[in-house]
Amino acid sequence: MPEYIPMREVTHSDYKEFLKTHDHVVIENVKVALPKEHKITKFAPTEFECTKCKARYRPKPPKICNCAMKENLTPDEIKKLLELPNEKKFVLVEYEKETTTAWSFPDRGDWATHIGNYRGNWSPYIPRNLILRYTKEGDLVLDQMVGSGTTLVECKLLGRRSIGVDINQDAIMVTRNRLDFSPPPDYTFPSGEKYQEPKIETYEGDARNLNEVPDGKVDLIATHPPYASIIPYSKQRVPGDLSSVHDIAEFAKAMRIGADQSYRKLRPGGHCAILMGDTRRHKHFVPITPRVLQSFLDAGFILREDIIKMQWKMKSTRERWRGKNYDFLLIAHEHLYVFRKPEKGEKMSQFKESMKWQ
Repeated sequence: MPEYIPMREVTHSDYKEFLKTHDHVVIENVKVALPKEHKITKFAPTEFECTKCKARYRPKPPKICNCAMKENLTPDEIKKLLELPNEKKFVLVEYEKETTTAWSFPDRGDWATHIGNYRGNWSPYIPRNLILRYTKEGDLVLDQMVGSGTTLVECKLLGRRSIGVDINQDAIMVTRNRLDFSPPPDYTFPSGEKYQEPKIETYEGDARNLNEVPDGKVDLIATHPPYASIIPYSKQRVPGDLSSVHDIAEFAKAMRIGADQSYRKLRPGGHCAILMGDTRRHKHFVPITPRVLQSFLDAGFILREDIIKMQWKMKSTRERWRGKNYDFLLIAHEHLYVFRKPEKGEKMSQFKESMKWQ
């Protein structure tokens, strides 16, 4: 097997030293700022509920709920509703986890330090849902392709220990920057427990060699790999960067090695969630997701869920396709695969249709 670079820890002190001479990094061809102070207005997603029909809206409610629009109101009645303060029509409620296999987040999420200026990073609603569903406070979460640190920020807010790895040191510095905040003194975890800073570790390293992550101790893996070379994050400046791999067969082979590493690091019964998308070349669909699915099933995982995640405001789609007519369909979805590592001694025959097929 080829030699992959070992993990090298990047501490908060390393980040502070880096910040003395850098106010930004370049990811792909975009400058990503490293602010020395974050101005945070909210530390969790906001969701509002109509006092009448219980319909929910996020991140803010409309002036009039859809239920009112169905009642054939007169112009005067509509005017009165518009003049009524929002707090009379909607109440702020706790965020509710997704309950179906179709996820859609038109508002990508802007609480804490979540910013959409790092191309290709996933919406914080995704790791939040995964963390809340598959872990408890104090559990260990791994993101071995951490990018801008969205998963780790959610772990910090939800009281989970976490390890973030990325082959690109600049990405680790963005992650460290977005972790560089403190919740207010009255902040509590969803359980009601008073906030205590969970242990967070960051490493420069290759997802195919997780040598510093203990075997069998991770409760959840939540990661968003590059989709082959769709977004070349390091522009081939970083050896081993999977976002520089153009050949899909080569990319799938690398993901197979990563799947073995994931399986080894998870505890029995732990979950591994991978968000993956497909691409198009020469006007024809190129399936990447089935190859990744097969890689993780071949590693020994059981498929727990296949979630269709709708895409919104895709940067590449806006730049390349807007305002033009093409004889193919725009790809507007991704697959969020949730795998489970079998328990020790678990009877596997009952899951044979959800496992590796011959």
